[in-house]
Amino acid sequence: MSTPVPEKRVAEFEKFGFGMFIHWGLYSQLGRGEWVQHHEKIPSGEYEKLASTFTASEFDAHKIAETAKKAGAKYITLTTRHHEGFSLYDTRGLCSFDSPHTPAGRDLIREFVDACNDTGIAPFFYHTTLDWHHPDFNADFKSYLKYLRASVEILCTQYGKIGGFWFDGNWSRPEDDWEEDELYSLIRKYQPDAIIVNNTGIEKRGLCGNTELDSVTFEQGRPTPMNREGMQKYMAAEMCQTMNNHWGYGSHDFAYKSAYALIETLCACRKVGANYLLNVGPTGEGRIPLLQEALLYNIGEWIKAVGTTAIYEGKPCGIAGETDKKDFALRSGNKIWFFIHDMNYTGNKNRSPEGGGNGVRAFTGIADGTVLENLHWTDSNEPVNASFRDGRFFIDCPGYPYGTSLVVRIAEANIK
Repeated sequence: MSTPVPEKRVAEFEKFGFGMFIHWGLYSQLGRGEWVQHHEKIPSGEYEKLASTFTASEFDAHKIAETAKKAGAKYITLTTRHHEGFSLYDTRGLCSFDSPHTPAGRDLIREFVDACNDTGIAPFFYHTTLDWHHPDFNADFKSYLKYLRASVEILCTQYGKIGGFWFDGNWSRPEDDWEEDELYSLIRKYQPDAIIVNNTGIEKRGLCGNTELDSVTFEQGRPTPMNREGMQKYMAAEMCQTMNNHWGYGSHDFAYKSAYALIETLCACRKVGANYLLNVGPTGEGRIPLLQEALLYNIGEWIKAVGTTAIYEGKPCGIAGETDKKDFALRSGNKIWFFIHDMNYTGNKNRSPEGGGNGVRAFTGIADGTVLENLHWTDSNEPVNASFRDGRFFIDCPGYPYGTSLVVRIAEANIK
């Protein structure tokens, strides 16, 4: 069976590698996550009152875009409308449950797109497909779908070129006809180069849906390698993840992942060719919490330290770590990068409790006769000792010098 070739937009999307997800809406004012209305059974009339206190007073789209850029993210996916049914854009008469009809009085998606364009970040639109606010969602589903498509048409036509659309909610009514073909053909009409994603949810990670989709999703779970043999079209993969346990702002959610874990996850995604979409949940006023901002900056500093080319350009090439199963290699043209995890420190054991280095790492999957030149660490440009033996490639990992700990270190070589 043959493997399809990715369309240009999909190939470009895979090279983005890393993106920022933003969940922000009325729920952010309550600070108890994006599902607070549903979980706490807040009546619709009471919940709607949150619109009267929505000011967006600290929402600075340009600062957010700059934060994404410093983090090394190439795109931002923002919730234009989440399940609560409130829109951050001007719905132009479709409803009044939107940001221009609040004290904010602004089309926040307009600001977002302008800031992304100014910063060189691709703007992506998250849009819910389920809706707790619109009465037709339960009363007249076909009529609701027309409302949904009219909403998406506004996003397609009023904001210039959009990087992609990220839908979420079809899993809420698995037996119903969501008229996906009509929705996707609408997007292709106005935004032919946009990536289209429709989240399959936690229970169906990696599932390929409608053939017009461009990427599968792995919500909150490590992505697995894609077997594209015999596929009708080439589909990318993307894993989305929270920094703590909520997508929307959780004022008392302190269960944050470490920078170590986030960097490792980014590498695990790239290992199988998937993008990593990492979420932040701004406060009710629209400010990214300091810890989330700091974690993003930390990832950006790591990407700069190890070299950006490997993260964005490298693709899976069948080379795997044998000594440490987390280790792997990526390739682009005649360049190859070895991602090496959990190296220890060199130096006196009283200063470096794990002193002594890591010895040799073995890799399999490199063809016999392959000649690698100029093998060096990307962070220091120092040469790396290596050798071929018994069909395996061995890299000498003496350990980090004191004062350095990269979580994952990258060695680069040229294939002669």
